[in-house]
Amino acid sequence: MLTLDKFEEASEIVKKATQETKLIYSKYFSEQTGNKVYLKPENMQTTGAYKVRGAYYKISTLSEEERQKGLITASAGNHAQGVAYAAKEFGAKAVIVMPTTTPLIKVNRTKGYGAEVVLYGDVYDEACAYALELAEKEGYTFIHPFDDPAVATGQGTIAMEIIKELPLVDYILVPIGGGGLATGVSTLAKMLNPNIRVIGVEPAGAACMKASLQAGEVVTLPNVNTIADGTAVKTPGKNVFPYLQKNLDDIITIEDDDLIVAFLDMVENHKMIVENSGLLTVAALKYLDVKDKKVVSILSGGNMDVITMSSVVQLGLIQRDRIFTVSVLLPDKAGELVRVATVIANEQGNVIKLDHNQFVSTNRNAAVELKITLEAFGTDHKECIVNALKEHGYNPKVIRPNL
Repeated sequence: MLTLDKFEEASEIVKKATQETKLIYSKYFSEQTGNKVYLKPENMQTTGAYKVRGAYYKISTLSEEERQKGLITASAGNHAQGVAYAAKEFGAKAVIVMPTTTPLIKVNRTKGYGAEVVLYGDVYDEACAYALELAEKEGYTFIHPFDDPAVATGQGTIAMEIIKELPLVDYILVPIGGGGLATGVSTLAKMLNPNIRVIGVEPAGAACMKASLQAGEVVTLPNVNTIADGTAVKTPGKNVFPYLQKNLDDIITIEDDDLIVAFLDMVENHKMIVENSGLLTVAALKYLDVKDKKVVSILSGGNMDVITMSSVVQLGLIQRDRIFTVSVLLPDKAGELVRVATVIANEQGNVIKLDHNQFVSTNRNAAVELKITLEAFGTDHKECIVNALKEHGYNPKVIRPNL
């Protein structure tokens, strides 16, 4: 299936189900990295992710009989929505098996496209095994989220669009879960221009593709642990693996803490919501050891529930030292709180929470504890506030914020 003719065919077919996602030049990330950085915003698709491309193209290749049997798949969310949307367009029934840990927004949106949702297993691999059982039992046609050449061909249409818009692109960064997107993008990119370097990006807590490439064969991780739920895969695709061995130039792994910071960067500098798996390529920019290159980061999706978003924002502000907490000891007498507040105010710190503990010592006159949670402009500003408290004799201790 992974031929230039099929990629061209898929590029025309997926236009019926996708929105145009023009490259966005990022002044912020370009200045940060010394490259010309462009973003491919697949988070702006109707279903919130690129997965609709592969799902729609795959279903278009099925016979009417195969479609009318009903379609089934397993997915952490984005492929689920892609299959549900495409099935509705083709008038076919869709059953989606999703891990029990799938964010609520992805579950509800999948149901919103008319699909029947079954929650099963803690990770994708368990959900997939159950979906295959149901397919055999009920006679459904199984649509694999990544280990299918037709699906990978549909995903590869992203590379066609990137190269048409930016013919001299040097690097394409692509997220990897099971490998379908990376297969399509890397295979077509190398067909069109062998000089383009395609770099896969995986969460460090689910780096199944890196482990497999190092071993020279598909391996299964004992477990996965990452906030990037869309790429939390134990076993990469066996059918697509040979293409990745041939066409992928390198893999970068990303810690969850880097994704948290990347989320803040995207919200503040591009006003875009990108889910954790989609942020892998943004977080990887600082680990790409090149300068003066044209780099495209594929933002694979934007389906993030509000609770997760809230947690990520809080943790990101803490990591950037824009929210921090100090503990100071002071005598339990009138005016002490005002004195501490004045020191902070003079340094333009903004108090957002106070915790006054009178029972830290048996001698309250000698010392009570005041925990102050503050908003700052960043690390330098935080240090100015802490030093000012030291200069006034408060001996502040920086502790973990409890928001």
